[in-house]
Amino acid sequence: MSAKIEGTTRDGSDATGQDHHSALRAMIAEKRAKVGIIGLGYVGLPLARAFTTKGISVLGFDTDPNKISKIGRGESYIGHIGDDVIRSMRAENRFDATDDFRRLAEADAIIICVPTPLNETREPDLSYIISSAQAIAERLRPGQLVVLESTTYPGTTRDVVLPILAKGGLKAGTDFFLAFSPEREDPGNPNFSAPTIPKVVGGLEPRSLELASMLYGQVVVRVEEVSSPEVAEACKILENTYRAINIALVNELKMLYDKMGIDVWEVIDAAKSKPFGFQAFYPGPGLGGHCIPIDPFYLTWIARKFNSSTRFIELAGEINTSMPHYVVSKIGDALNDKGKPIKGSKVTLLGMAYKKDVDDPRESPGFELMELLMEKGAIVSYNDPHIPVLPLMRHYPKLRMASQELTPQYLAGQDCILIATDHSAYDWAWVVQHSSLIVDTRNATKKVTVGRDKIVKA
Repeated sequence: MSAKIEGTTRDGSDATGQDHHSALRAMIAEKRAKVGIIGLGYVGLPLARAFTTKGISVLGFDTDPNKISKIGRGESYIGHIGDDVIRSMRAENRFDATDDFRRLAEADAIIICVPTPLNETREPDLSYIISSAQAIAERLRPGQLVVLESTTYPGTTRDVVLPILAKGGLKAGTDFFLAFSPEREDPGNPNFSAPTIPKVVGGLEPRSLELASMLYGQVVVRVEEVSSPEVAEACKILENTYRAINIALVNELKMLYDKMGIDVWEVIDAAKSKPFGFQAFYPGPGLGGHCIPIDPFYLTWIARKFNSSTRFIELAGEINTSMPHYVVSKIGDALNDKGKPIKGSKVTLLGMAYKKDVDDPRESPGFELMELLMEKGAIVSYNDPHIPVLPLMRHYPKLRMASQELTPQYLAGQDCILIATDHSAYDWAWVVQHSSLIVDTRNATKKVTVGRDKIVKA
């Protein structure tokens, strides 16, 4: 073991003989440990809710002052979490939020829930993880647990986060504790939320694993312990790569079956009647959300460092990223059949969220569909009952507009209505009734019986 850190003995106790592991273990067991959560978005805020519901105090951190202000006023900024939930979380001083990262020292356990996007060359952008780790390192004190939840490639916790935290001289597993536990949040899913989804946990060493498992064990239905952070990191990548590859398969079949005059959605419905050996995945206009369009590329990137290729993953990525182009070509063909070019045609997208019934636009294919249509000269607008104004997106800074009100007159004035997200709020029969052309990428109009000659599936 390395030489003694000032104020800490060789057995991991401080100058008074207190064992940091035992002390934190007792605090977690008695629900006295304060949890700090960095990143109060679609992962961090529901996680904070899970802890406060169990009577555990949470201090949230975010760089967005608007989020901090709203929480301070008891307001929510996420659709499936109401204002009443925020007010309940703040009751009895169980939840507070700040953009002052100096307060990280107040937390006994710190959970990192920040974005892990791709850069312009589709390589991992770990800048949010690194800046979070640096902020923690500046205030890291003996007896703290740090858990990374942000999805990333295997090795990030050990090779990126650990050196930053250890730079000040504290020793992992003795003075502080480190683990990885991948987020599994599914915004808008009525059947599963943070407390009802099993939590995979991989600790840097046994003490870290025990503490992280104890912490999550108080708020989730089950903790699945694995042997290392790398296994936990790889688990998350596998989950999302599995989905990306299967979605690519049905997207490819959609294009093939379309040429053959076969409805791929009907095929899938028939196939899923088999009670074993088949799981239904559905095609769409492109991948969306913060996980599936991004995570497989993290694995592809790290594979190159091991002189390995991931041909299966890369092929799936090519198919999925080509879908917006396919949809635009279908729009062009549909307009052409009516004697109209895309240039100058009015096209409205229904739904800008990446999935139905949520207000989350992250990586939504709607943005690329908009950009592609505009490049071809279309006059583009959108409607989304969950997204009244398009947020600033890092890859689409010029796409700033407000949702248009759907009226019979508005729909009749559009040359094409593109169904990009099948929100439950839409009355599809009514939309078809008042529109001249529908391009449906989600099979949303499946049950519409009148006006089917107006509908083109894409």
